[in-house]
Amino acid sequence: MLELVMPQTVTVAVDVVAWGFFHSATGYAAHRLDDRRLSREGWWLRPRSFETADRYRRWLRINRWKDRLPEAGALFAGGVSKRQLPSYDVAGLELFVRETRRAELGHWWAMACSPLFVLWNPPLAAGILVTYGVLVNAPFIVIQRYNRIRTTALLSRLAR
Repeated sequence: MLELVMPQTVTVAVDVVAWGFFHSATGYAAHRLDDRRLSREGWWLRPRSFETADRYRRWLRINRWKDRLPEAGALFAGGVSKRQLPSYDVAGLELFVRETRRAELGHWWAMACSPLFVLWNPPLAAGILVTYGVLVNAPFIVIQRYNRIRTTALLSRLAR
């Protein structure tokens, strides 16, 4: 384990740089995904039976806090911000749904990097860093799922 080699201040610096790298790399990887891969929901991204927009509003009060979090969809060239719908026609709504899938995957991937911190941190620090990975990414995943559920319901109503 590297914890025996690196001084504590260096370990903290490595942790900060590593999280920055993991968030950037997973965000860029998600940005580079082909739109065809995001045109359908696979098993991982599919909403579960208990997930409804109403439950997200009642249980998590998501409508009170979701707009306060940063949005980096347009960070990379050609990216799409999810602060507002790109347009209100079917094509714009479908683009928005694809982008929520892209963002959700990016946050899942960043969270999946959490266990790597066990490699060079003492157990307590590793636990804190894994917890950080979950707590930082989970709200963004919830927001993407909530927005996608609402938008796909709207698309279904428009299709009728």
